[in-house]
Amino acid sequence: MLLFVVVVAACSRTPNSNVGMTGVGNVGPGGGAPGSQQEFLVSVGDRVFFTTDSSSLTPEAMATLDKQATWLNQYQNYRVMIEGHADERGTREYNIALGARRASVVVNYLVSRGVNNGRITSQSFGKERPVAICNDISCWSQNRRGVTVVQ
Repeated sequence: MLLFVVVVAACSRTPNSNVGMTGVGNVGPGGGAPGSQQEFLVSVGDRVFFTTDSSSLTPEAMATLDKQATWLNQYQNYRVMIEGHADERGTREYNIALGARRASVVVNYLVSRGVNNGRITSQSFGKERPVAICNDISCWSQNRRGVTVVQ
């Protein structure tokens, strides 16, 4: 009986037990502690989007990458991997190449903004890792992206 009471007491939670916690799913004001991966994800933005069949950066993409470069230059203890993605249209081989071009453009942009090239790796996933699955522009536009993964 005593063991049962101890186990139940250890598992009980009050409704406010998550107040003040930070971490995934518990974003504080401003999107996480300064210098945290959560801050990068929420406050800076981890992805840029491309137009159809293009690896050219849009003005919006450059603005996001400028913020990424500023953050990465401030917190130099992180390495990053740049993922290049494509939508589902086209062959697998074509989209792998397109994803590689997109990743390369992002890497080159970050390096041009002072991020040390030795901290950056890149990989193309082509159309193999979509974030949205449907057969119209609303999904295709989300899948044409470059993602900066802080490691």
